[in-house]
Amino acid sequence: MAHKKKGNRIRAGFQGEFGAFSQEATIKLLGAQAEAVPFPRFTDVFDALVAGDLNYAVIPMENTLHGSVYENFDNLLRYECRIHAETTIRISHNLMAPPGVPFRKITHVYSHPVALNQCLDFFRNHPRITKEIYYDTAGSARMVMADRPEGAAAIASASAAEIYGASILKRGIEDDRQNFTRFFLLARGGDATPVRSPKDRKTEWKTSIVFSVPNQAGSLFRSVAAFALRDLSLTKISSRPLRGKPFDYLFYLDVLGHVEDPALSNALRHLGELADMMKILGCYPKGDW
Repeated sequence: MAHKKKGNRIRAGFQGEFGAFSQEATIKLLGAQAEAVPFPRFTDVFDALVAGDLNYAVIPMENTLHGSVYENFDNLLRYECRIHAETTIRISHNLMAPPGVPFRKITHVYSHPVALNQCLDFFRNHPRITKEIYYDTAGSARMVMADRPEGAAAIASASAAEIYGASILKRGIEDDRQNFTRFFLLARGGDATPVRSPKDRKTEWKTSIVFSVPNQAGSLFRSVAAFALRDLSLTKISSRPLRGKPFDYLFYLDVLGHVEDPALSNALRHLGELADMMKILGCYPKGDW
């Protein structure tokens, strides 16, 4: 279903249902005045963004426990969009059920597979309760409240419990409290290298790129050395298979600095001479991590 812009209100798409952690990230990035628009799949969000039905998309990219959301790294390359900002959200999983259902009556719990796997200690301590995979954390809360299957509960955010009227039976059941997800705020097309104004000269910036190099000995080393030789700090590097070229890879890299900085500008020029392909995905203020 197409979601059209309404007046001058900022519209930001996210994957999931209302109450998802992505909606929390949307509010954190854009404020409560922005309209958060839910979509069932990540590709639906990207499609709506590049079609002009949204101003922004808010997309999870990596989790401190689960790792990278590789589907969305692929989407960054597939779709013409740019990274506008980033933020992190603390992920706290809560067990919830319809009001009046006691914990002793819970026999199965629905949630997204990542959320279920981040609560393994809870299931180990309560072997009578079985895990049930659902497509979305907040969606599982909505389903449990709407359908009320016998003995069912959901794992989702506290805001999902509030939205759908569920009672929280146990809070913070995740295995590790150091559970954070990094989100990108994406805009459609345009220049991925914003010009800094005088007021943000002191802002710490980050630049994200994707590149591929020849499948030759030392090629990746020489590529990364373009940054090391200029004392630039890499905050992330990951690889993805390059479609159509078995056992060749794309490399996604985050580096601290603005593309207008001489050191980073020279490093990117140097990398461009070594790489088969290089694309700047965004240059944006460093987030809260």
